[in-house]
Amino acid sequence: METRFVRLVYSREQGLFSFASMHSATHSVLLIILIFRGTNGDSVNQTEGPVTVSEGALMTLNCTYQVTYSDPYLFWYIQHLNKAPQLLLKSLTADKKVEHEGFQATLVKRDSSFHLQKRAVQASDSAVYYCALRDTVMEGCRGS
Repeated sequence: METRFVRLVYSREQGLFSFASMHSATHSVLLIILIFRGTNGDSVNQTEGPVTVSEGALMTLNCTYQVTYSDPYLFWYIQHLNKAPQLLLKSLTADKKVEHEGFQATLVKRDSSFHLQKRAVQASDSAVYYCALRDTVMEGCRGS
C-alpha cells in the first residue's frame, strides 16, 4: 500500500504556488509554509520556512509578538492554494483558548505569544499560515 505525500511550495520572488505529489511506502508527510507579517512598527515573529509534520501528528506553529503601546488583537489566517487568505482564529482576550475546526491557540500575554496547534493534522491542512496582529491603540484613533 502506497502512502501519498503532499508538498506545498511557495516562491516569494515569483509569488507562485505549486503542488508536487510523491509516492512512498513510509509515513505521510504534511508540509506547511509560513510567512510572517507585522503592522505599524509592532511586529509578529513566527516559525519561518517549511514545516514538515507526519499526518495525524501534533502540529505547533509558533507566533510571538511585540507591541509598543497596548494589548493587541492576534489572528491566525490560512491560505490554501489559489484561494484568498481566510481568518482561522482570533483572540481579543489574554489567556483564553480559542478553537476552530480542530485548530487552537491561546494569547499568552506574559510570553507575548499566540501559538497555533492542531492535534491531528491532515494533508488538507497543507497551506500558508499567517500570524498577524492589530494594535488596540489604533482602534481608539479611528473615531477621532
